[in-house]
Amino acid sequence: MRFHIQQDSDIPASSQLYNQICFAIAARHFPPGHRLPSTRQLAMQTGLHRNTISKVYRQLENDGVVEAMAGSGIYVRDQQNPRDIKPAPGPRSRHLPDIDREVRQSVDGLLNAGCTLQQARELLTREIDWRLRCGARVLVSTPREDIGASMLIAEELTPHLDVPVEVVPMEELESILESSSNGTVVTSRYFLQPVEEIARRHSVRAVPVDLNDFRHELDLLKDLKAGSCVGLVSISPGILRAAEVILHSMRGNELLLMTATPDASSRLLALLRASSHVLCDRPSLPLVEQNLRQNRAQLMRLPQVHCAQSYLGSATIDLLRKEIGLLAA
Repeated sequence: MRFHIQQDSDIPASSQLYNQICFAIAARHFPPGHRLPSTRQLAMQTGLHRNTISKVYRQLENDGVVEAMAGSGIYVRDQQNPRDIKPAPGPRSRHLPDIDREVRQSVDGLLNAGCTLQQARELLTREIDWRLRCGARVLVSTPREDIGASMLIAEELTPHLDVPVEVVPMEELESILESSSNGTVVTSRYFLQPVEEIARRHSVRAVPVDLNDFRHELDLLKDLKAGSCVGLVSISPGILRAAEVILHSMRGNELLLMTATPDASSRLLALLRASSHVLCDRPSLPLVEQNLRQNRAQLMRLPQVHCAQSYLGSATIDLLRKEIGLLAA
């Protein structure tokens, strides 16, 4: 993935780069464990000074997004490493010897570390019980100012998980976990560090989900004629801010960009009047269509409406199911 910095933009170059890297990580262009380009490589690609790039990398590290390995480079932080092992359907399955060997090696490792067999059993039982508790429910948490992101995540998780899915503002997460610590906390990688800190205090797992890479939508925006007006509508203000930075980095001032949340009726109507193309998320689509019907007489032309069908990456729900111990449907 190449990064584009608009030097004449009002948005600081460091903020442009920070947001683009975060998007690349959230959309798995840069998956966990991926080595980021060196400061020298990014300086050549973007024209930024290496000190500026180092500052961005330090901020990403402070935010828990990446980790620096001395003498090796900067790597996307690997939040979890789920084992892709399917349970054996029967005692004589051909997979059994491999699983058997892994169990023996795990127990041997505990014994070599000085545990007794009784202690090893207690440790393994505690870990299994903890993972079963994690699968009791899912709490989707982001800051209250961007609770729309939680709603988007919860909407897509609910049909695929056989456990309750609740939306909890990050500001209320501590009190919710104090009353009951059963469950898994799910969030976007943008908010993982503060959510992880709260979850850790209550011995609860925090799992990030990966965003859709929005490849189709980005390709559409790349092909628009210069001077086109684009409207972005989402229930997540955070998505709108990130999209604004990314689109500006891609096209600079070639496109006129307007953003609105669907509940801001006057701003939404102004957006629909001015835009030739409107991109929205699925929860916003009914209000966009309703406004178009109600105000058709006021519109010189109807904009083309494009609805992003998913907010999450295609593989991230399956990864989450494995993380919390749910079998595939």
